[in-house]
Amino acid sequence: MTAAAPDATRPPLPPFTAETALEKVRAAEAAWNSRHPERVALAYTEDSEWRNRDVFLTGRAEIVTFLRDKWRRELDYRLRKELWAYGDDRIAVRFEYEWHDAAGRWFRSYGNENWEFAANGLMRRRFASVNDVAIREDERRLGAPQI
Repeated sequence: MTAAAPDATRPPLPPFTAETALEKVRAAEAAWNSRHPERVALAYTEDSEWRNRDVFLTGRAEIVTFLRDKWRRELDYRLRKELWAYGDDRIAVRFEYEWHDAAGRWFRSYGNENWEFAANGLMRRRFASVNDVAIREDERRLGAPQI
């Protein structure tokens, strides 16, 4: 994994406006849809804290491992994020993503994320609540996965 310099910045920087918060959301959506754990992890501080469902993580190395495992299980992953609210250094999003398992069963996962950013624009905290719903392939609405 390529490490970012400890003082690296990731614009836009807090405090957020409606425009810059939406820019952060779109950047996160694009990164996650790339399904490249190392790329995604660079948006987080070295000591970033996560809660994803019932999993608690600290730091980029744990984030990369988590994402590698996630995208090995959640095949053809496709995500959409929506800005829900923002404050000085915080953003809340709601999201949905679709994926299938190795047996070909499709799911749509819904959830909310609360993000807190350091002054340099890297995310220092991410707390996600997620629920899965089984769907048929013909019920997909997020389109073909990006490669």
